[in-house]
Amino acid sequence: MWPAAQPVATLAGMTADSISYAQLNSTQPLHLPGFAPHWPAVCAAKQGEPAITDYLLSHYSGEPLTAFVSDAQSAGRVFYNADFSSFNFKPLQARLEQLLAAPAGAAHWYIGASFVPRWFPHWLQQQQVPALAQQAKDALVSLWIGNQSRVAAHADLPQNLAVVIAGRRRFTLFPPDQLANLYIGPLDASPAGRAISLVDFAKPDLVQFPKFAQAMRHAQVVELAPGDALIIPSMWWHHVEALSPLNVLMNFWWRDSPAYAPSPEQALKLAMLSINALPPEQKAAWRAHFEHYVFGDGNAGHIPQHLRGLQGPLTETEARQVRAELLNKLNR
Repeated sequence: MWPAAQPVATLAGMTADSISYAQLNSTQPLHLPGFAPHWPAVCAAKQGEPAITDYLLSHYSGEPLTAFVSDAQSAGRVFYNADFSSFNFKPLQARLEQLLAAPAGAAHWYIGASFVPRWFPHWLQQQQVPALAQQAKDALVSLWIGNQSRVAAHADLPQNLAVVIAGRRRFTLFPPDQLANLYIGPLDASPAGRAISLVDFAKPDLVQFPKFAQAMRHAQVVELAPGDALIIPSMWWHHVEALSPLNVLMNFWWRDSPAYAPSPEQALKLAMLSINALPPEQKAAWRAHFEHYVFGDGNAGHIPQHLRGLQGPLTETEARQVRAELLNKLNR
């Protein structure tokens, strides 16, 4: 742990069966030790690598998975190559038993976000969080499997519950406001679809990335063992290190926003496309509009309720009409 980093706050005594939906939607990271000690997958992992391997294969659908494989030079870091023309790994499609045996010539391998209902169709019958099953029925559930890998700091839009099944993982988290201090790479060309920090957390270069020293003062760190869990709030930056020869993590992603609401990332990209090329004075004017209409309260009390449109509560039908109007204009 870096000297300036703080431990993630702990919520002890909370299990998969007892945690509430409100607690799962915490706006601060929470370490949940002993969250799922009796899950069969966790029990298998505690018996050793052969047992958890057998358990995984017993639930596997047989459909090939995609793994990122890299040589020893990568040191397990899932990242770009030296000149940023591509990545430092190669995708490999193979069956799980082949990947668990370690792909030939690969010092490091990493299976990211394998959708549980597709690749492990009976897994959720034995590993479940009732509060999510009841109130976040559309939660996306994934398994992450590999050896000693490092995933660069990134932020996800949904709320995230990460449960370690096998091995040990270290998470380093930063609040959303540390964006400018983390030196985030390109939005549209990243190793796994999320913009990532370009700082190597194993050896931060504070000459090239001087503001990272400020980010480190806001860092929170936690190391999880099998059965432990971590709540990662929406848009919190998190760097993930798998520390054991075989690591398995299960995570749940969910959002409380209406299904018809577009992603804020789409709004961000459209705003960048529309506003970035404007002169400074016009940018300042639009900043005021965003502060008022998006980040402020909108102050629509002086407008008759039936005329408020986007400034008032929308029904699903009205929201879809607005989306259709925008799409029609964008396609011109």
